[in-house]
Amino acid sequence: QTNSNFEFVIYEKGDILNLDEGFGIQLSVNSVFILNKIGFNQLNKNEKCHPSKLDFYSINCNRVCDLDLTTFNSANDKYTTLKRSILIKFLKEKLLSNSIIFRKKIDTVEQINEKINIHFIDGSSDKVDYLVVADGVFSNTKSVIEKNFFKPSFYGAIAVRSQIETQDISNFNNNNISLIMGSDAHLVLYPINQRKELNLVCVIRKKTKDNDPIKTILQSTILKENKNLTYLFRGDLKSWPIYTSSKPIKSIYKNVLYIGDAFYTFPPTMAQGASQAI
Repeated sequence: QTNSNFEFVIYEKGDILNLDEGFGIQLSVNSVFILNKIGFNQLNKNEKCHPSKLDFYSINCNRVCDLDLTTFNSANDKYTTLKRSILIKFLKEKLLSNSIIFRKKIDTVEQINEKINIHFIDGSSDKVDYLVVADGVFSNTKSVIEKNFFKPSFYGAIAVRSQIETQDISNFNNNNISLIMGSDAHLVLYPINQRKELNLVCVIRKKTKDNDPIKTILQSTILKENKNLTYLFRGDLKSWPIYTSSKPIKSIYKNVLYIGDAFYTFPPTMAQGASQAI
């Protein structure tokens, strides 16, 4: 963005960027170091947190040990948690305000004379040096470009997310990241701003992706092991099945790159975002 020798355009298939409340995200020190180059350190301090520890608990809420996150920090770059919507809004304002074109879906792609020609369903087209595809685990763009249908596999697990208030929590340190480990599930709890809000995400083993009620799934897994955790799930709950890719994809075109879940979707590790970010 700061190098005038490069120009970029983002083609978004949706009508808008979703800047609703949303859930949390954890940013490793490396990613914060990069974001600070475009002013992330100037973001309102009330909109983010810097947890100092990752606390490990058994499913019975007995504290096992902790990991000192400050070991990875520098004076200006610190492990950070915040709302995804706040991060998206920041990126939109700093990088993307004049670079997003909405309601765009790729129809065909061809490579001519070292250039990538993109043809969209609405009849428009563009010619670029590189095309970076980042439309997620169910990447339709990847299937169109590679002329091959890609279907991810159900991993045998689901994710559940919710937001809760710190006054509702008594068993854990609300300033830290808490990882609660059970036999068929793990839960991650962490603060997302200075307004006493916390993000809760769970990954639960489940053999089928049937649309069973979330409450039923929780009762047969997490709450079966510790019914005292019921208070964590009083709010609005969102859930979705977890998928994985069979293998990473290298494009038939040398100027087409896939990133994120469009490239390769791998199963969440224990602590999901926390351990991967670290």
